[in-house]
Amino acid sequence: MRWMVITAVATIAAGAVAAVEKPTAQDCLKTLVSGHPRLLLTDARLAELKEMAKTDAVLQKCVREVLARADGYVGREPVKYRLIGPRLLSVSRECLHRVVTCSLAYRWTGEKKYADTAIANMLAACEFKDWNPSHYLDTAEMSNAVGLGYDWLYGYMDEPTRQRIRAGLIKRGLEEGMKAYGLRDGKKHGFVTNAFNWNQVCNGGMIVGALALAETHPEYAKAIIPAAVESLPLALKSYAPDGAWMEGPGYWNYATNYTAYGLDALRTALGTDFGLSQVEGLAQAGRAPIYTAGPTGMYLCYADCGEKSRRRAMPCMFWLARTFHDPVVAADEHAELAKGDAAAEHVIWYVPPVKDRLAVRDLDHYFRGDVEVAVFRSSWENPNALWVGVKGGYNQVNHGHLDLGNFELDALGVRWAVDLGSDDYNMPGYWSKQPGGQRWKYYRLNSESHNVPMLGGEGQDAMAKSRFTKIKSGDDPFVLVDLTEAYKGFAGRAMRGIGMVRGRMAVLVQDEFSIEKPCEMAWGMMTEAEITIKEDGSAELRQGGKKLVVRALAPAGAKFAVESAHRNPPEKANDGFRRLVLRIPDAKGDVRVAVLLAPVWKRGPFLNAKVDTLLGPGRFTGVLWEQISDVKVRALSAW
Repeated sequence: MRWMVITAVATIAAGAVAAVEKPTAQDCLKTLVSGHPRLLLTDARLAELKEMAKTDAVLQKCVREVLARADGYVGREPVKYRLIGPRLLSVSRECLHRVVTCSLAYRWTGEKKYADTAIANMLAACEFKDWNPSHYLDTAEMSNAVGLGYDWLYGYMDEPTRQRIRAGLIKRGLEEGMKAYGLRDGKKHGFVTNAFNWNQVCNGGMIVGALALAETHPEYAKAIIPAAVESLPLALKSYAPDGAWMEGPGYWNYATNYTAYGLDALRTALGTDFGLSQVEGLAQAGRAPIYTAGPTGMYLCYADCGEKSRRRAMPCMFWLARTFHDPVVAADEHAELAKGDAAAEHVIWYVPPVKDRLAVRDLDHYFRGDVEVAVFRSSWENPNALWVGVKGGYNQVNHGHLDLGNFELDALGVRWAVDLGSDDYNMPGYWSKQPGGQRWKYYRLNSESHNVPMLGGEGQDAMAKSRFTKIKSGDDPFVLVDLTEAYKGFAGRAMRGIGMVRGRMAVLVQDEFSIEKPCEMAWGMMTEAEITIKEDGSAELRQGGKKLVVRALAPAGAKFAVESAHRNPPEKANDGFRRLVLRIPDAKGDVRVAVLLAPVWKRGPFLNAKVDTLLGPGRFTGVLWEQISDVKVRALSAW
């Protein structure tokens, strides 16, 4: 195993950015590759890919899918300026998809219809009144789209067309970039100094746009490249030390994709990324989506992750695999490509199928950092395997929810304990994160919708941090989370333990509170399953023809109830979801709640001899194992 027992867990190392060397304006273009294309997909790389495609069936499939998507863009009206709330993102992303897909299709086939389609969309974008710099992600993504298209189709376009595109990119993109980096009036945009996804997206888009015009308008590249290289480590260090991302799996993909755009553009155009790829944690980043996705394919959906967000094919996984020579990441992305369609960037960053035997993946994985994550599973090969993911961290993290200690659970091919994910970003006060802020009044963002306890009907403290105090791997792996800050208004101490028991056949969730202010304590879990409350107070969950038994082992006599998750507009309705709740009306002093979540396994190959022995004789009723009756409740201090 990768680790056995870890206590007093540390966070990000201070030396995470030591390898980066900021270039000066005088020398940053000394190694600029002359001519075009020089960004990401050079002619040499294209020739390599075409040669590879002669015998590589997977690459052939990727190319077919890109060409089919390009055919769908041909003949369509070019993109139009359209704001949704304060954002233009749907337009800039659509422009990026069209330009990159059609530009690649032209370079692969030589068919003019693809180049003409990409150019028509670039010209349309360059006629927009602006690229919405008030929401700078829009400006950055459009600069990325136009910069790549200009570079890749440079030889196809005539000079008047190039001039029109250069003028649009300069006025609407690079000039705004100069302002954003404080190079016009000294006032820097927030993305320059923050550590979140905006940093990589905005810096990546500006790098691509500036390098695309570096020979005709070098003044922009000489100013923007040093500024971006100085800014990027602030966000890249958030991968440290193990590759996870504090903003959740959805923003991991967004941030990492633009990290790939920016760093690969530097490498292909200048021959160096100035040490940015050596920032601690980035080399391990490809492992994060692998481990944080359960057997159902659904992620541990912390932060503003999309509802039931799944591991899908992501081109940046190939970039990570190529850059850091990681066959595990490459193999996992190939497995996803076998189930879904490829993007143009899959071709650009393509890595051939792994032929060598891969090392056995750990059943348990711990991601350190400001938002800690622990995941445990019973098997990698069995789609019905048991999996549980747990998150810690702090409630003020960008896109964070009031969900310290939240868990999600897969078994029997079903996601039983779920996180509802994000709501509509345009709702009033969605970003008001201060204590008492409007953000925490929305159901999907506060504690009431998450799989965490509540005291006195109140959510967790908005400023709270938590920490993992102990993690153990082995037959019965577990994690202990100190949640004291989250409940300091009612409790002097709050601890949660979550682990697998009886040879990884069930999950035990145990909470211990020292309650100083008597109040109601509520234990809750969100689910899509149909719930039946039994006479003994236990709950039977059914979903997809499968069954999970939930039993309160402590306190004695505790009984579950079912509550609605429905909300009225403008919030999402949460149709199909319901909440399993256990309430202790007058909790005080030392209180322990222990809940066993036991999947009903079919007797068969999944129960091997070792597990049979652990369960002992007589544990089966017919062909079903109904529950675990001999799990003993121990104090968390004894875990």
